[in-house]
Amino acid sequence: MDLRRDVFQAIADPTRRGILLLVATQSMTAGAIASQFDTKRPTVSKHLQILTECELLKKEPNGREMYYHLNPNKMKEIANFIEPFQKLWDDRFNKLESVMKNYKTKG
Repeated sequence: MDLRRDVFQAIADPTRRGILLLVATQSMTAGAIASQFDTKRPTVSKHLQILTECELLKKEPNGREMYYHLNPNKMKEIANFIEPFQKLWDDRFNKLESVMKNYKTKG
């Protein structure tokens, strides 16, 4: 039985999305990440654990500190999964826009 967390449940949480945005450009320690949020450090640590279990974040030791950084391969995997849905909805909205333009010119 695979007990890994679902990546989409992980990114559904606004705090976890905020963490992903923070570490998108630079590696950060848990303390540095926690200082950016109005919650207690254990709460942020739990979010980091979930993101790490989902492989959205990787952690690497640097001296006595543990640095978290974005896992671009996992983010690309998610983007690839979402891409067909994005195309589907773009096509639908383009068709709707076309219908609305025709409706306005006839009305």
